Amino acid sequence: MFYRRVGSSGLKVSEISLGSWLTYGGYVERENAILAIEQAYDLGVNFFDTANVYEQGAAEELVGQTLAPYPRHSYVLATKMYFPMGEGPNDQGLSRKHIMDQAHASMKRLGLDYIDILYCHRYDEDTPLEETLRALDDLVTQGKVLYIGVSEWTAAQMAESHEIASRYLLDRIVVNQPMYNMFERSIEKEIIPFGEQKGIGQVVFSPLAQGLLTGKYNSASNLPENSRAAKLDFVRDGITDDKIAKVKQLGKLAEQLELSMSQLAIAWILRQKNVASALVGASRPEQVVENVRASGIQLSADVLEQIERILDN
Repeated sequence: MFYRRVGSSGLKVSEISLGSWLTYGGYVERENAILAIEQAYDLGVNFFDTANVYEQGAAEELVGQTLAPYPRHSYVLATKMYFPMGEGPNDQGLSRKHIMDQAHASMKRLGLDYIDILYCHRYDEDTPLEETLRALDDLVTQGKVLYIGVSEWTAAQMAESHEIASRYLLDRIVVNQPMYNMFERSIEKEIIPFGEQKGIGQVVFSPLAQGLLTGKYNSASNLPENSRAAKLDFVRDGITDDKIAKVKQLGKLAEQLELSMSQLAIAWILRQKNVASALVGASRPEQVVENVRASGIQLSADVLEQIERILDN
């Protein structure tokens, strides 16, 4: 396993990290979820990601319980807040009250006395940004959070955050969590250049486009019964015959390189120096083994050019 610094911070995380969105706490059998986390740790993954809203806290509980036997200093754990955790008017968003309530609730569910990375899961239009940043800074000062990050924020929103933090000497964002894969490349235009300029690293989710880039789909109209695409509308909507045709071409290239399709897709993402880690999901430990092998793979300029011709996007 290879490790990278998160933005301009001194924190080092594994190039492959393990997430729990759509998997742990409900979608995947508990035993397989535990085995996948343990397998990842044994293979050198030191970065685990969850969120309070994933199965309304159940994912945090499972991740925390599974990691509990390991030395606390040996892994980095990230969680998030923003989405509703109740029906009350203050049970969502990034107000000081919600941030403080949920930070302590997350630590309790995780069984931890501090969180390595706390993400703002989305941008909150209803709360002054200074209020959010001051609350996060207080958590850092108290030692309850080590680093702060955001997810799916625009470059302009991060720029405003950076300016406010600089003006009032508050802790700065060091990491952003956007979607990024061969079919979703919008962050290349503004987010990555801004991150490189301001020392904000990217921890990207959906690197395999919800399974599309594993090569397991053969037709958009005939999906495997047990697949996520068959069960979840938003996953199914992203699968088209045109994309499947491109994946088949990419699969042939991967074969020539003696890689799996998923390893090629993850290695392609890690060509970006501003990407600190590719966040994968796994419903079985074997998937972890395959994805972890993408760490350290260097794709040549010729291979990258072939990929661009196939993608044609």
